[in-house]
Amino acid sequence: MLYIMRHGETDWNAAHRLQGRTDVPLNAAGRKMAERAAEECGGIHLDVIYCSPLSRARETAVIVAGGRTPVIVDERLTEMSFGVCEGTEDSFPAKGGPMRLFFNDPPAYVPPEGGESFGELFARTGEFLREVAFPLTEQGKDVLIVGHGAMNLSIICRIKNIPLKDFWSFGIPNCKLIRLL
Repeated sequence: MLYIMRHGETDWNAAHRLQGRTDVPLNAAGRKMAERAAEECGGIHLDVIYCSPLSRARETAVIVAGGRTPVIVDERLTEMSFGVCEGTEDSFPAKGGPMRLFFNDPPAYVPPEGGESFGELFARTGEFLREVAFPLTEQGKDVLIVGHGAMNLSIICRIKNIPLKDFWSFGIPNCKLIRLL
């Protein structure tokens, strides 16, 4: 089986600030979310958990693992870079500004200075799936990926054949376990 989960809440999530690769830690609510997720996942067999190197995903993975499952960090699972736009407040419902197309028309999105394109995101997460996740699931292993909103959605889109124009249609709440395969 292949599962995916987004990290718990951070102060920037709560303030609707765009995080990207800025390393914002879990807040108290995020830790509680991860603890609840650990309880909900307690009956699910997991051979390994892979996670992003960012602390919010790493801490979520460690809490969910509860010492019963190894946690392995993989750089390819880091969140999408939003370059100079990281830290922007109220970026999600924004009707203007550089992130408008990212959320409202992904195929037309052009990354801001220092940002990553959808093509770059899909290339690195696709490589992770081909080199790590798929070989393990083909061996019958149960794998959990703990990551981020955009990064997780790139994996979901690849597996479920969701086109880029519908990138945001699936949605991925914090600490919800989603079975992919």
